[in-house]
Amino acid sequence: MSDSPKRKRNDRRRTLVTPEGIALPVTLASRGTRFGALLIDLTIIVVTLVVFCVALIFIAIKVMEMGGVDTSKNGAAMPPAFQFLAILLITFVFLMRHGYFLFFELGPRGATPGKRMTGVRVAARDGGRLTTEMVLARNLLRDVEITLPLVAMFSLKGGGLVEWAAMGWLAVFALFPLFNRDRLRAGDLVAGSWVVEAPRLKLADALSTGQAAASGTSAATGASYKFGEAELAAYGEYELQTLERVLREDRPEALAAVHEAICRKIGWNPGAGDERAFLEAYYTQLRARLEGGMRMGQRKADKHAGGS
Repeated sequence: MSDSPKRKRNDRRRTLVTPEGIALPVTLASRGTRFGALLIDLTIIVVTLVVFCVALIFIAIKVMEMGGVDTSKNGAAMPPAFQFLAILLITFVFLMRHGYFLFFELGPRGATPGKRMTGVRVAARDGGRLTTEMVLARNLLRDVEITLPLVAMFSLKGGGLVEWAAMGWLAVFALFPLFNRDRLRAGDLVAGSWVVEAPRLKLADALSTGQAAASGTSAATGASYKFGEAELAAYGEYELQTLERVLREDRPEALAAVHEAICRKIGWNPGAGDERAFLEAYYTQLRARLEGGMRMGQRKADKHAGGS
């Protein structure tokens, strides 16, 4: 019985192959974790909408009172300012409903606040970078999976055939992750994505020596690795995340493959025997460059993005 959790975790292990042909092991998020992340996100959305609505109602009442409108009369005409607030509310509800997931999942972490709190993230099943089309597809399908059947259920009364059909529709999509080994919901299946566990270990704990990595000096050979602007500009956030995962996993074959790919990309001689020190130095300096660029309002999503 004590091995049961371990067996379940092993059943969730998969291998993700990057476009460069590097195999990275990942662990799929459990169904319970995904459900918990969704509940957290929905709670955040609902609370934000409630606060926003209360604030707008307060503003609307003040506007009507300042305009001399008697708010105690039911037939009071709606002033233009109040109409504007109503439009603002509709727009905000739309943005929260669709933009919340898009904004966070298209970010460098590929995770909403709920996913980050539960330690999971969205990843492309082909090993590449999450695209706007993928994130749009997986989130627009949520309307088909949840929103439409819920609207049908609550808008119809009396237990009619359509209401029962809506309940069945909701049940099918809600239970969909239970009937496929990769725990995919319909949106993941269409978008080509899955939800995986995000390592919580700080990379600093995985680096052989923090000071050596920061200075670009190999603790093993004493070689010093310093990279210029053009060499660091060859990669962006997505490649930084891939490199981070390779360093965490610390598998020699993956380290060698990434080391060779980076060297050939930036015009260095790959060599052999000091791959990890090279990658730690490149990771540290690339991360410092990207973080500095973001502070200056610049951003490079990946190596294909123009500029830095």
